[in-house]
Amino acid sequence: MKGLVEQVKKKISIIGVPMDLGQTRRGVDMGPSAMRYAGVVERLEALNFEVDDRGDVEIGRPNKLDVKNDKNLKDLNEVVKANEILADAVSNAVEKGNFPLVLGGDHSIAIGTLAGVANKYENLGVIWFDAHGDLNTGDTSPSGNIHGMPLAVSLGIGDTSLTKIGGYAPKIKPENIVIIGARSLDDGEKELIKEKGIKVFTMHEIDRLGMTNVMEEAISHVSQKTDGIHLSLDLDALDPIDAPGVGTPVIGGTTYRETHLAMEILAERDLITSAEFVEVNPILDNKNSTAEAAVGLIGSLFGEKLL
Repeated sequence: MKGLVEQVKKKISIIGVPMDLGQTRRGVDMGPSAMRYAGVVERLEALNFEVDDRGDVEIGRPNKLDVKNDKNLKDLNEVVKANEILADAVSNAVEKGNFPLVLGGDHSIAIGTLAGVANKYENLGVIWFDAHGDLNTGDTSPSGNIHGMPLAVSLGIGDTSLTKIGGYAPKIKPENIVIIGARSLDDGEKELIKEKGIKVFTMHEIDRLGMTNVMEEAISHVSQKTDGIHLSLDLDALDPIDAPGVGTPVIGGTTYRETHLAMEILAERDLITSAEFVEVNPILDNKNSTAEAAVGLIGSLFGEKLL
């Protein structure tokens, strides 16, 4: 498995996805710009990475926002089209030997990211930092928001227009997933977690075991049978005190320092082969602090140290 250390002499391909159609709170489409403004490119270049900023994926706009179809899926056509474009962009980055770093945008973009990454690996592992499970379908979602469905979609569960993005399904296997930081799960998600045996570290486990032990257990679980590991980090995994600029904040999340530690441990273990940071919403933020937190976490993931 080629991780970050082996990627040092290669490029990081940054792909922005200004997607706000996977949920109903406007503003998250400015997340990629906010992270660029917070200095993500300069931060990575200072770590001696060669950065290839590919700009933003084009996102179409429906005539009317937040419209559910008869399958309880909002703005489905536009979400599908954007993720198809993203899947191609990510796939091209991987084919060039670059590390794909995707900046969101709401978490529905993980559908396209995983579609572009997973076909390059026999068994892709996924570390999913999130307050939520993102394991809903149109049948179980209370809202119809597709940003609450990307992990289920990537498992091949849900509407075929979503699960077949990239031309294949499933993208990942349940035994190769670890969810970290969960504290808000819908009933359908809880059932699916139990049915599929998905490994979840809720905030209870983080409080009880500590982040170091959680990360060691998570890494041990997700690296056993995998040949690549994708990191998907939703900024709402952090407590709203440290990341106020998110669309679906849930109190009681990980601290900024705990999350930094998690990224530092991943950097030390040199396992991550692709990543995305999502749900930064500058409209809801305080002086771009959430974007700055995201960029700080990206720095730690790519090996930044104090000394």
